[in-house]
Amino acid sequence: MIRYSNDPATIDWQTLREDLIADDFHNGRTNDQLEASFASSQIPVFAMDKDNRCVGTARALSDGVCNAYVVDVWTHSGYRGKGVASTMMHQIIDACPGQRVYLFTDTAVDFYKKLGFREQLTGMHIISGTWLVAGPE
Repeated sequence: MIRYSNDPATIDWQTLREDLIADDFHNGRTNDQLEASFASSQIPVFAMDKDNRCVGTARALSDGVCNAYVVDVWTHSGYRGKGVASTMMHQIIDACPGQRVYLFTDTAVDFYKKLGFREQLTGMHIISGTWLVAGPE
């Protein structure tokens, strides 16, 4: 049985980071950076198994008015194909009424199309300074 939570304080960040690394979904964040990323998001969603281990993540950054951006959608390899990511995405979409919900993917286009997302042809980014290094405090 999977339950869903929005509380970053319940996550074992070390275990989550190890699972992300094992699933080749880790982007280099430390435990503290992972926690800060989710704690700073307007809509964090976590899928928890019966042992209270985090087996899925998703989060959205939103202005609360017209735009939301989804990142860090991940399901533990042992739980894929069981509706975990779909449930997390529906929770995010439902939490953003009236907003345009954006995301970027290069590996799960068909999955997101099934949820009603439409492709846009241009995606761009820039890294400010050095990747994962915060600016002056």
